[in-house]
Amino acid sequence: MFIQTEATPNPATLKFLPGKEVLAQGTADFRSAAEAHETSPLAGRLFEIPGVTGVFFGYDFITVTKDGPDWQHLKPAILGAIMEHFMSGAPVMAAGGHAAVTAADESGEFYGEADSEIVATIKELLDTRVRPAVAQDGGDITFRGFENGTVFLHMKGSCAGCPSSTATLKHGIQNLLRHFVPEVQQVEQVA
Repeated sequence: MFIQTEATPNPATLKFLPGKEVLAQGTADFRSAAEAHETSPLAGRLFEIPGVTGVFFGYDFITVTKDGPDWQHLKPAILGAIMEHFMSGAPVMAAGGHAAVTAADESGEFYGEADSEIVATIKELLDTRVRPAVAQDGGDITFRGFENGTVFLHMKGSCAGCPSSTATLKHGIQNLLRHFVPEVQQVEQVA
């Protein structure tokens, strides 16, 4: 098994490409070892490596976030854990784990009933124009809400804590949404 790695715009994250499907649909973002151990054997295994602070799964990639040592010390351990996991045949997500992550991700959306058409357009633009580009960098952006002309988005994977995330939000996504949806005045990040 050959696992490729790619740098991301966030120096604290690295994208791992195992050459096979990681998640058939959606994404999964883990910010704690406890959360990871409950829902994903692979994420739990990665959190056991000292220095790993975040794990994110996309369709065909895994993004790992670190806090301490440089990548030359962490990368071999992460590659080994990913390889061992896939070679064992164990599932990436525990039974019901992905449904729990997806449900938690989709809960908490807020917008007025009168704005449902605007929100549908915003979500379509995010899904077709923004999320594919952000996935290339090992992250994801999800809609959280729309209120008084402000779109609220949640950044995950390599996007969370990325030094260039503010520029991505303000200059990229905000300009795109304002162009296609005149009701959008600004874009803000939420946790």
